[in-house]
Parts: sequence; C-alpha cells; structure tokens
Amino acid sequence: MTHAVSPAQAAGQPGTPSLYGGTSTRRITIRDLAAAKERGEKWPMLTAYDAMTASVFDESGIPVILVGDSMGNCHLGYDTTVPVTLDEMTLLSAAVVRGTKRALIVGDLPFGSYQEGAVQALRSATRLVKEAGVGAVKLEGGERSLRQTELIVESGIPVMSHLGLTPQSVNAMGYRVQGRTDEAAHRLLRDAKAAQDAGAFAVVLELVPAELAAEVTRSLHIPTVGIGAGAECDAQVLVWTDMMGLTQGKLPKFVKQYANLRQTMGDAAKAFAADVAGGSFPQEQHSFH
Repeated sequence: MTHAVSPAQAAGQPGTPSLYGGTSTRRITIRDLAAAKERGEKWPMLTAYDAMTASVFDESGIPVILVGDSMGNCHLGYDTTVPVTLDEMTLLSAAVVRGTKRALIVGDLPFGSYQEGAVQALRSATRLVKEAGVGAVKLEGGERSLRQTELIVESGIPVMSHLGLTPQSVNAMGYRVQGRTDEAAHRLLRDAKAAQDAGAFAVVLELVPAELAAEVTRSLHIPTVGIGAGAECDAQVLVWTDMMGLTQGKLPKFVKQYANLRQTMGDAAKAFAADVAGGSFPQEQHSFH
C-alpha cells in the first residue's frame, strides 16, 4: 500500500527505507525497528482492540499496533487494567491481527499471566502467538521480569518491556511520574539495561521525566517507546481512544487529541434517532419490494 509522503521522502531522501509511510506490504519485524533506531528514524505506535480500528491504522501506515491491556479501561469497562484476562487478550489480539496486513502486532501479557515465573510467562506468550497470531508480546518490569523475558526470547518470541509507570502495579505505585529521585532514576536505568540484556527488542517508558527518558534512549541500542516520556524517545505511543477524543473526562497531560469522535458519533446517533422518531428514515431508497 502506497502512502503520500514518507518521513524519508520529506527529508529529501527518496528510496530510504521507512517504517511509517513505507510501501512494503509485508509485516513489519523487530529487525525493521532495530534498523530505524540505527538510522535515527522515529516511528508511531497506537493501540487497537478490534479488526476495524486496526485496519484503519494499518492502512494509515502505523507500523506497530499494541493490543494493550488498556482495553480494560476503554473497551471492557473496568476501572483499571488489572482485571483483564488472557482469554480476553487472546480474543481481541486475534481480531486485530485479522484486521491488519503490515503492522507488527504486539500483545500485552495481562496481570496474573506471567508473575508466577518464567514457565507461566512462556505459556501465556505462546498462547498469544499460536492462538492470536501476534508478532510479539509486552510485559511489565525490568529486573523483576528478567527470567520471564529471557525464557520467552530464548523460545523465539520477541518481547517488548514496559518500565516507568506500570499500570498493572497501580495498587502499589498509583498513577504518578516515575524516576524523579536519583535512586529511582538509577533503578529505572538499570531496569532498562536489564531488559535489553535479557533480549527485549524495545522498551516502553511511561510517565518518566523527559531528561531521564533521553538518557535511557541514549544508553540503549534497542528502541525506546515513550508515553508521557518526552520527545527524545525513538517512538511514541498513545491509546487510540484518548488521541481520537472518545475518552470521557480529563485526559492525561501527555495526550494530544487529534479528533473529537465522541462528539461526532454522538451527533450522528442523535440525527439517526431524530429521523426514526420523525418518520423520515427509512425512505424509499432504503426499502426493498
């Protein structure tokens, strides 16, 4: 699928490989992400939880789609991500895979699916790969998830690590910026290097001071994916319902809203209801004889 202008073309480098806006219809791989890191190309990642939404992002050139456990908040009606089950993650990950052709699909390992140890983690990751068809999995934690990451990677499944604010640990840490003290910053840097040494292909940094995220990005040879972590990360990710304006209430500071779909959809629903109530829908062109 050809897109209008790639970042490489915009930079005056026609023909240079590009993750976003590229012409290849094959699946993006972790090798493509590593190559982007080497040439200094930044790339976008969005969440998706169904085939239709995923297909829109795929056709738009988004190279990596995360089936995040954020589905718990924005699609399943939970207060946090903690209740999300592996069954739910598998079901929705499979839908996203079916709706895409090019993007690398990363499936979250939900809370309780890997904390018992490496064997449980591998079993859960294997299920997402075999039953859902994802190309990689994501789990929270650096040093504390070291053995889980190592075993999954050793078994041939790419792993994305998640550091900083880790929503599955919300009951322990709350929703606040992580790494603001010297001790916390050093710990996060150690976690990032531990994840890299264990074989992770990328590290998500959530709610981390921009200066610390920049230091982590410089110190790693694998990509960093920022969400509320400043502009120096190699990639940026947002929850799609946040950036499209579907989420109710106050948005986090790091979210930029690119549309107001909640208002658009609400207006359309009201217009449909008014047509039905007033008898102007359906009309002749909507009927069969």
